[in-house]
Amino acid sequence: MVLVGGVHRLSRASGAALLVVALAAQACGTGLQPDPVLTRSAAPVGHESRLSLAASLPSPTIVTASVVDAVIASTSVGTFAPSLPDDVLPAAAAQPSPPSPPPASPTPAPPPPAEGEPTDPAPPQVVNRPPPRPDREAGDTPSAPPPPSSRAVHPDDFPDPYVFRSGAHWYAVSTQRGLTQVPVMRSLDLRTWERLGDALPRLPDWAEFGHVWAPSVMTTPTGFTLLYTTRHRATGLQCISRAVGVLPEGPYLDTSSGPLVCQWERGGSIDPDHLTSEDGSRWLIWKSEGTLDGEATRIWSQRFNPSLERLVDDPNELLVTDERWEGPIIEGPSMVVEGGRHHLLYSANRWETARYATGHAVCDGPAGPCRRTSRSPVLATDLAEAGPGGGTVLRDLDGSLRFAYHAWEPAAVAYPAGARRLHLARLTFDGDRAVVTRGL
Repeated sequence: MVLVGGVHRLSRASGAALLVVALAAQACGTGLQPDPVLTRSAAPVGHESRLSLAASLPSPTIVTASVVDAVIASTSVGTFAPSLPDDVLPAAAAQPSPPSPPPASPTPAPPPPAEGEPTDPAPPQVVNRPPPRPDREAGDTPSAPPPPSSRAVHPDDFPDPYVFRSGAHWYAVSTQRGLTQVPVMRSLDLRTWERLGDALPRLPDWAEFGHVWAPSVMTTPTGFTLLYTTRHRATGLQCISRAVGVLPEGPYLDTSSGPLVCQWERGGSIDPDHLTSEDGSRWLIWKSEGTLDGEATRIWSQRFNPSLERLVDDPNELLVTDERWEGPIIEGPSMVVEGGRHHLLYSANRWETARYATGHAVCDGPAGPCRRTSRSPVLATDLAEAGPGGGTVLRDLDGSLRFAYHAWEPAAVAYPAGARRLHLARLTFDGDRAVVTRGL
């Protein structure tokens, strides 16, 4: 059993469900005293009335995890019965625990995995840490940001955007914002966007809350797979995981016991994107973080198995930090096949500065090798936007390409004053040269 007052890190959906438990408990003659941090986390923006109602509830109640699960299940379809299970009691009426049962016979050790079956080895001790860098996620929506430029398609902070189409709608997901781990929006025309909430309300047990970056979504025969970056609790490194869902907006569920990929010796792995190659194979594209002892940041690819549950073969190095404008960092890869060529767009330099920009390379295939087509970025700071990057390529209904990316207002770069807003541009290729034309 858990005392609600001791819970601080819950998803928004779980927090809202606990508020419903509190109301039902009050109706049954018991009280639930919510933790101020919990109630503050549970209420979406614009729901101050829930906070004031929750704060007025009386003394604590002990609630089992099964109650929370039951309430979440009932509220997900818009109903809630005003009765509680038998294991919900006022704190004062809780009974002493019964005597401990006699020890059970030892549980036999599980059989070893079958030959060829993947295993989840314990992560090694990390000796070489990645360089210290500011967290990408904003603690909250930046306060009083400047008006969005005419190029931004939405006023919210929406970093590292990934835009994809399903059915009649476009969907967009981004790096964590406040308590929303994977913000998701929907649009009919790429210009007007509707907020839909959190696509990933819960992390797996091995992940630490608060550091979800750069998600992307794969369409699969059975639904959708969300690829995302999260903090590995045991090592403190950023690693890549996957979650599955039946709707494009989520919710997505991650039941993994460890990362999909995490290059422990290279400082971790972030920024997952994916590619369907001309032969139908599916590939993961990502970046390794680099380390304090001199390991550079690099971009990699590796093929998925047919079920898209794990990676097979060896990883392929596509690019390493090299050009002067890139500074110490390359990241945010996005690959597309156009005109029989594999084109790789990537971000470089420090995201919290106006030096952040987007570069381009061409590759012989998803496994590389790749080579840069210019010693300068193809998308950089101008008078209307600063630090354009963190982008992904999408294909419009007419077959033309678009590039979705974030950018600051030039007068307000970095948090807390600024916001990395969603922008869209047209993308064409002149031979091996990428041409990015800002605006729709």
